[in-house]
This record gives sequence, structure tokens and C-alpha cells, in this order.
Amino acid sequence: MISLAVAASLSLTAPELPPLPPIKREAQVVYVDRSGALLGVRGGRYGPPVDIAKLPAYVPGAFVAIEDRRFYDHTGFDPIGIARAIVVNAEQGRAAQGASTITQQLARNLFLSADQTMERKAKEVLYAVQLERTYSKKQILGLYLSRVYFGGGAYGIEQASRRYFGKPAARLTLREAATLAGVPKSPTNYNPVEQPQNAAKRADLVLAAMVETGVITQAQRKQAMAQPLKLAGVASSSAAGYFLDWIDAQRRSLVGAPKQDVIVETTLDSAMESAAVSTARAVVARHQAQNVTQAALVALDGQGRVRAMVGGVDYASAPYNRAVTARRQAGSAWKPFVYLAALEAGRTPDMTVVDEPVVIGAWSPQNYNGGYAGTLTLEQAVAQSTNTVAVRLADEVGRANVAATARRLGIVSPVNTDPAMALGTSLVSPLEMAQAYAAFGNGGERAQAYGIERIRTVGGQVLYQRKASPAQAVIANPALSDLNRMLRGVVASGTGTRAAIAGYDLAGKTGTTSDYKDAWFAGYTGGFTAVVWMGNDNGAPMKRVTGGAAPAELWRGFMASALKRAPAQPIPAGPPPLVLPPPEPAETIDTLLEAAPENLPPAEIVDEPPI
Repeated sequence: MISLAVAASLSLTAPELPPLPPIKREAQVVYVDRSGALLGVRGGRYGPPVDIAKLPAYVPGAFVAIEDRRFYDHTGFDPIGIARAIVVNAEQGRAAQGASTITQQLARNLFLSADQTMERKAKEVLYAVQLERTYSKKQILGLYLSRVYFGGGAYGIEQASRRYFGKPAARLTLREAATLAGVPKSPTNYNPVEQPQNAAKRADLVLAAMVETGVITQAQRKQAMAQPLKLAGVASSSAAGYFLDWIDAQRRSLVGAPKQDVIVETTLDSAMESAAVSTARAVVARHQAQNVTQAALVALDGQGRVRAMVGGVDYASAPYNRAVTARRQAGSAWKPFVYLAALEAGRTPDMTVVDEPVVIGAWSPQNYNGGYAGTLTLEQAVAQSTNTVAVRLADEVGRANVAATARRLGIVSPVNTDPAMALGTSLVSPLEMAQAYAAFGNGGERAQAYGIERIRTVGGQVLYQRKASPAQAVIANPALSDLNRMLRGVVASGTGTRAAIAGYDLAGKTGTTSDYKDAWFAGYTGGFTAVVWMGNDNGAPMKRVTGGAAPAELWRGFMASALKRAPAQPIPAGPPPLVLPPPEPAETIDTLLEAAPENLPPAEIVDEPPI
């Protein structure tokens, strides 16, 4: 500390100091959710210097009060603060108090490492003095507030304000400003989301310092602490990492590498995303004994906006996106495409069929329980996920027609047309399954999944604006209403009863592949669809995990939370009967990446019994 004081003293008398290194900052891509709350930042870590004049006076006042009370008086370092720290540290026999000014902290952030060496500290003082000679106090404070770390992946007050409070820094309240000012001392211990009690105590300490420095009155302090702190629904950069990876690739194709900071406005709902992540982790943990290690979830509204995306249970350790990139066998979650093709060909839910042995070539499908139920209605066959009926229907209406139906709704992966295709042997992703199922719950219209609404510069120039596509009907009545009736039965009394939520009009389908390698639940209500997959990356079998068990449990847990944020709507009946356009060739959406190398070749599919 004495050597540091000497270096500081020399800096005052030196007529010339070494020139400052250049201040570098890469352009940022800032991603925000549908309400404007920060999701994450790609590209440069730091935002542009903060314009202090655009902030309420108490915002910079909070940081000066708690970090550097003599900021406006010193020349880069604070001899009084250094002396005070020497005395306190000597009395306590440890480094209990620091003496770095805001300018010194900025110098360290801009030009130096965090190494605790006297050489580094001496350079820090020299650079701090040079910063004070080069920039105004407002400029220094603006640079500092753009680079200080606030935890949760947020650098700078603008990112922190959006992450924790869902608003720009210019709209921070007094208590919010005090809360943020308290975080840099220990971003882990004073994070307002993860450590709310510690953050509140620290905020009160900041407010007390603001009273002592004359920034606010004691009455304002009491009023601020009496107001509840309203935190934004925070999807941490780790939780939303799968979604950000997905749309970041799209952003690059839309606007290229940014030459200036841009803001990407997305469709994600942070509260839904947080619920999806926490529920997926909890359900996987509960079923670890059954060799369940991974899960994926995609939730869309009726227009295809992705509201939640979980590509795995831990982005930090496994960023591979199972919701978008991985393609797995869908099992009986594929059967709605078979039944829709059959309904469009003239079948009805009340039509009787016979569950009996079926032989196509040298292959004969088996039901889950190994037996046969005899005479059933089509509605009962769907609810019980009877394999023989689905295979016979696909053979009767034509497997090519079933494939065309799936593509018409939104399946973009190749669809095989071998006899087992009716049981879901084609490899698909949760994303494309979700956009295909969305048509069942939105009145029969094609839903193209997307995650970017608008891209603009921080100055407001719009670089990209998604344009709404004309509504495209892809399912006609009466087939749509009949299918919805049948899939409601799956949830009400069939293999998907564990997905039921009282008070909501729900429909869906379970899916389980042979040897329990993949388990699915795909379901929807009016204008909202979610698809869940569970399994293992290496294709290892789970222990008797069916789509109506753990996946339905995950689906229900997520939907119970998500539907509190979405208006409760019955599944729409859809338009009057109409003439459908001829099937279109399969599309390729730019969001589907290479198929997962661990995907297994098609195999016979089974499904679970009624629960």
C-alpha cells in the first residue's frame, strides 16, 4: 500500500504520462424477450458509454455514494481513501477495505488484469490519472457504468436494468438504482434474483450512503425501501442459451455482422422459459433412476411464435440443441397425421375398426400389451394408441398421403413410407412437431415457428421487421373438428391422462419408441402448443419411460405455469369445409441444423397402455 501511495504521488508531479492504450469495444447484439427484458448479449461484451444526462440524478448518485464518495473531488486516485484503508487494514490485520476509486476501477477494466500485484496497482493509478486528464467526470462515469459487471451475464447498467427489471436504465426507480449500485461489490452475493435478502440489505446500505452524501433525504430513503421490488421474469443467458443459439444463426443470415450495436426483439416469454427450464430439470432429476438424462421442450402460440425453448437440461455443460437439431423417432406422437389423412379420406371418429393381427409383407406390428382388443371405434383406437389400427389405416389411405399430410402441416425432415411409418419411425425434431401440431389448435392454419420479430440499431433504425404471412388453411372441417375430438380423448381417458389440467380444453398424443429410447408428449389448447421429448443423447434405452409418464408430467408442469400467462381459449372449431390446396413439397426452414449424429435408424415402434 505504501508503494502504491508513492506511485500516486509521483503521478501528480509527472508533467507527462504514458499515452493511454486505445479503448476498444466490439459491436453488440442485444437480445430481448417479448416484453423488452434482456435475454443475453452476443458479440461485444460491453455496451456504449452511458449518457449520464439521460439518467435520473439518483442513478449515478447511488454508485458514487457507495463506491467513491470523493469521485468529483479527486484526480483519479484518493489519497484520503488510501490513508483510511491503510489504517483500517492495519487495525484488522487483513485487507478489509479497498481504496480504488471509480476511475481506478475503470482503468483496471479498460486496460489491465485483475492480478493483485503492486506493479499492476501502480499502473492502475497512472492510467486513472491519465483518464482524468483526458475525459470529463461525466464521461468517466459513463464509461464505468457501461462496463461494470452486475452478475447474471449482464455488463453495464443498461444490460443490468433490462435483465433484472425489464426496463431501460433511464426508467429505474430509486430503489432499483440502489439495488443495482449494491451489486458490483459482489455480483454473486448481491444478485437481486438469486440473493434477494442480501440484495435488499445492501440496497438499504446504498440508500443510507446516499443520504449521507446529500443525494436523497432520509424520507426518500424510507419511501424507497417501503416500495416492493418488482423483478422482471429473468431467463438467464444459460437458460435461454439454446434459444439464443437458434436465433443468432438466423440473425446473421438476416443482417450479417453488425457494424454498430443492434437490438434483436424476440418472441420468447422469459417467465415461460424459466418455468420450462426449471420443470424440465426437476422432472429429469425425479426420473434419473429410470435412466432419463435429457429433455427438450418447444412451446408456440397459434401464429408460430416460440414462447419457450429448452434444448437440454444444462446449456452450460451441453449446449447441443435437442429441440432444434436433434431428430428422433416420434413414436405414436406421429399417429395424428395418419388419422388426419384417414379423416380427410372420409373416415369418422365413430367408425368401427378391428384390432387384430396385421401382416404387411413379412412385417406384423404389435400392440404395447401384446394382445388385441377386437372391435373399436377410431376414437377409441387413438385414445388407446392401438398400433394395428394405425398401420392398417396408413396402408389403406396411402403412406405417401400420410407423408404429404405431415409435410403440409410443417414436418420438414424426410419422411419414410415403409409400412412402419404409421408408428413414427421417421426422424423429426421437437420444433417441427410443435409447428405441425400448432395447426390442430389454431383453427387449421399453417404455423411457421419463428423467434425474431424485429432487428434494429440502438438508434432506432429498423434493419429487419418480420411481416405477417397471409393465413394458410391446411386442415379442413370436418376433419379438423373430428381429430380434435379424438385427441381430446387421449388426455381425458387415454394414454395422456397425466397431462390433464382442470379447467382447460386440452388435446394431445403420447409417443414411445421401441426399447424406450424416446418418449414424447405433444399437446395443445386453443392457440398454444407444447411438445416434449425425453431420452438420452446416446440412444440408450430408458427404463420403461413412456410418453404418458415423465413427458406428460413435464408437459403438464410447464403448461400449468405457462397458461397462467396466456388467455384460456377453447380449441377453435376451425373454418367451414373448404377445398384444400394440393400437397406442397417439403420445405427447408433455416432454423433446422444438421441431424444429430447419434440418431438411430428407424425401428419398430411401440406405445404405452392406457393409464
